[in-house]
Amino acid sequence: MKAIVQNEYGDASVLLYTDVEIPRLDDHECLIKVAFTSVNYADIKSRNGNKNKATFPLTLGLDAAGTVEIAGADSPFSKGDRVIAFPKAGSYAEYVVANEKLVYKIPDSLSFEQAAAMPVVSILSFMLLHELGQVQKTDTIVIHSAAGGVGSMLVQLAKLYGVHKIIATVGSPEKVNYVKSLGADFVWSYETFAQEVLRETDNRGANLIFDSVAGDVTRRSLDCLALYGTLLQFGNSSGQAGTFTTNDVHSSCRNVKGFSLGTTRKHDPARLAPIAKKVIELFASGKISLPIAQVFNLRNAAEAHRLIESREYEGKVLLQVQ
Repeated sequence: MKAIVQNEYGDASVLLYTDVEIPRLDDHECLIKVAFTSVNYADIKSRNGNKNKATFPLTLGLDAAGTVEIAGADSPFSKGDRVIAFPKAGSYAEYVVANEKLVYKIPDSLSFEQAAAMPVVSILSFMLLHELGQVQKTDTIVIHSAAGGVGSMLVQLAKLYGVHKIIATVGSPEKVNYVKSLGADFVWSYETFAQEVLRETDNRGANLIFDSVAGDVTRRSLDCLALYGTLLQFGNSSGQAGTFTTNDVHSSCRNVKGFSLGTTRKHDPARLAPIAKKVIELFASGKISLPIAQVFNLRNAAEAHRLIESREYEGKVLLQVQ
């Protein structure tokens, strides 16, 4: 089969389109023929080697949409089932293997393109908003990096739920109209959002702030987080660590929560199934959707990575595999 493989860390040029063996199944796993897979910022970080050391050759990719090719005798899945999945060894490939607990059926009404756009960003966003953030309709919330995949999803889910005030941040003014079209009430820059949030809330601050940027953005977020408010930290696309002190939280009764979908997939995969069911229903019913910024052929994965790194896109970037 064809796959994208890298044998070293580096820029997008290390991504090689090549032939590899079709992966073998262990117990309670499915072999899936991939139709589309998404490109996430986490792929860029993994390609650069910013996390734990990888074993080469390495195939990137967190999620995929396609059809079940092989399933075990006692599996809840059958050949031909349309599914989304979190593969165990990358998704930039024509065939992938996934644990049955991380495979979810999708209806015929949901296109593979939309299905491929949703797994990471929609499941993560739903959990951040409702499970960890426990958002209330009366809340004022701040969503950083709102033009990206998770940000686009958070804005839509918050709007669908009826959140009182949705404030978003973006890295360039060209993205403002796009984020407003998703449902944000206000869209500001990373440099000015803290004072704007305080002005808009009569100095009370935001009840929930969703931070995937870290660095200085974390510090500014704490400057405008309300009493009893929650800062949800789930990434560091800035490449810098965000910092806070105990004085930032105890006297103000505020809290900082961290979350990783990757950690949850590894250690508590069953926790994701009910969330996946809910977001699949939302997508299938048309209540939410994800704009597709661009679709690249699998062989052009390097170009897709360069687009992600440029940050000059809105929505999701996909790879078409089959």
